[in-house]
Amino acid sequence: MTQTLSRRALLLTGAASLGLAACSINSTSEAADAENENNEDRYADSKWRQLTEADWKARLSAAAYGVMRKEGTERPFTSDLNNEARTGTYHCAGCDLPLFSSDTKFDSGTGWPSFFDVLPGAMGTKPDRKLIYVRTEYHCARCLSHQGHVFEDGPAPTGLRYCNNGVALTFRPA
Repeated sequence: MTQTLSRRALLLTGAASLGLAACSINSTSEAADAENENNEDRYADSKWRQLTEADWKARLSAAAYGVMRKEGTERPFTSDLNNEARTGTYHCAGCDLPLFSSDTKFDSGTGWPSFFDVLPGAMGTKPDRKLIYVRTEYHCARCLSHQGHVFEDGPAPTGLRYCNNGVALTFRPA
């Protein structure tokens, strides 16, 4: 006996499969999560944590505010930092905490500045469930401003790609 799947059954099966896949994706280990929580704890009494949303709006451009405080994403290939090739350090545009060394920057072809490692103690992470699958969002450990997402498709030695919004960074040449 041959059974024919209806369009509705096929769509429901596909949606259920995607839901199961999304629940099983987790791109950071428990050890990394614990380390990142400690990074945030170290800055718990920072003056940057005391700023109001009005303070942030006054400090940041509208684009930076949308990304850093509302967890938005800038359009790809719009940041001058995507093509920055000088030696130096990339800092949080909100509180000026050093986040990345230029030694870890690489061209991912995605249209956003990308790095394979962060400076020690610079980042915190949390799950981002805004899409159909779970991504790992990372943010400045000191002021908690959104920076971007980290993926496991970067180059050696870490295999990670920190895909950062350019408006969330400032560059300090060496």
